[in-house]
Amino acid sequence: MNHIFLIEDEQKVAAFICKGLEEHGYNVKTASDGVNAQNILQNESFDLLIMDVMLPDTNGIELCRNIRQKDSNTPILMLTALNQVHDKVSGLKAGADDYLVKPFHFSELLARIEALLRRNKAIEGNHLLVFEDLKLDTWSKTAERDGKQITLTAKEYTLLELFMRHPNKILSREYIAEQVWEIGFDTGTNFIDVYVNYLRKKIEKDFKTKLVHTVIGMGYILKQANR
Repeated sequence: MNHIFLIEDEQKVAAFICKGLEEHGYNVKTASDGVNAQNILQNESFDLLIMDVMLPDTNGIELCRNIRQKDSNTPILMLTALNQVHDKVSGLKAGADDYLVKPFHFSELLARIEALLRRNKAIEGNHLLVFEDLKLDTWSKTAERDGKQITLTAKEYTLLELFMRHPNKILSREYIAEQVWEIGFDTGTNFIDVYVNYLRKKIEKDFKTKLVHTVIGMGYILKQANR
């Protein structure tokens, strides 16, 4: 069952939304102001947030911005009577994922909620990168191979993520330097090779199968040893 947090100060609107969502199998919790909402969010997590822009103690845009500083993943749907384009843009820039203008049909609200939950579920499924027996969790920034935890430095992690997002593709030293260090590659240095070797030692030590291979004159590739 999906848990939805509704932040709405108009009691009739809140009751209407709660009733409809609960009839469709959702679990709904409500708050009528920004302070109470933030207190609840410190202790509970939800699958989706619905919030009004015009709250009695705060502006919903600012509340959305504050929430996004701590939570970049939970979908946020904003409800408001403000229907100007710049109002919608402000909400989206603050971190909202969708914007619905009052008055609205419940069927449209329901459809938008379902779309946001589907999209977020698909995104959640993409946080784990897997190649052979090597796994990289981009949320917790952790790596493991065959169940064995691998400790990586920040740059080693970024380098491994780059390889795992481009499996079976040759990555040039120039491309690696640009993506991992955001600099141009200096042909007079070997720091790319040094870091690739650091990474190799960590992900290939005690394992028979090598994963990162040198392509002479071209760069490196993450692939199966026999390919």
